[in-house]
Amino acid sequence: MRRAIVEAAVWAGATAPNPPVGAVALDKTGNVIAVAAHQRAGRAHAEAALLDICRAQNILGDIDTLCVTLEPCNHTGRTPPCSEAIIAAGIRRVVIGANDPNPHVAGGGAARLRQAGIEIVEGVENELCRRLIAPFAFYAATGRAFVVVKRAFDETGSMIPPVGQKVFASPESLVAAHRLRRKADAIVTGSGTVLADAPLFTVRHVADHAGKRRVLAILDRRGRVPQSYLQQARDSGLEPVIYTDIDFCLRNLAARGARDILVEAGACLCDAILASGQWVMRVDIHKGTPDRIHVAFNPNQNIGFDIRGVGLSELLF
Repeated sequence: MRRAIVEAAVWAGATAPNPPVGAVALDKTGNVIAVAAHQRAGRAHAEAALLDICRAQNILGDIDTLCVTLEPCNHTGRTPPCSEAIIAAGIRRVVIGANDPNPHVAGGGAARLRQAGIEIVEGVENELCRRLIAPFAFYAATGRAFVVVKRAFDETGSMIPPVGQKVFASPESLVAAHRLRRKADAIVTGSGTVLADAPLFTVRHVADHAGKRRVLAILDRRGRVPQSYLQQARDSGLEPVIYTDIDFCLRNLAARGARDILVEAGACLCDAILASGQWVMRVDIHKGTPDRIHVAFNPNQNIGFDIRGVGLSELLF
């Protein structure tokens, strides 16, 4: 199951509005014979991709156990139900990490597999599997996106970089920040940040998902952001959208398919979103030797797993 989690985590941020899911096939002696993950919405789910790999290698009949991080689907969407594909493959046992949090389909996959006589084992590495799908699960429960507010402070507590610089965090902190950006479906910023720094908002300190186009939501009530910046954002692979209201912005991004939203803005906009209560996670980077990264969760939001002692590295796998 941990192997499946690692494989799924590679694609976190690439699968929206679907969750990242990993799957591993074992033979009768417990040896891993194939590994797969869901890579993009509209492409094969992890289980179907795994069966395709085994079929292509002529080892489909060797699968005894299938381990999957999320309960197999039992409905037809962009792809056929994985439960039926698993049944057709003649697999004896399915091990599930987390049950499907979607209230409209909860329990359907596991129940269908049991009905077909397949042995089901549930809850293996359950908390890690639930962390993996936290934005998806949060949206399924609330209809709202998983909003992360990221801030960076210097030694004096200021969020304003020195003159001539855009950042003051260490290289290690920049990697962590860009890993957050990599898994985000949308980035929210303010016109003040754009006018002050003309930030790129691209993923540079880690490898990005090929072909990923994030929405760049810019709060700009006075129409100050120049068209040249918007064109630069498009040329960089972003999809800039101007908003004038925070509430509408966050609702609209969720409606557009964003499940994981990263706020990278100045103090005023960050404070406004925190005060609105619509945030789920806050990440504060404090400059130092070394930098300190503090993660906090909104106590008024139920994210579906135990957050005590969870740091940023555990959430980013």
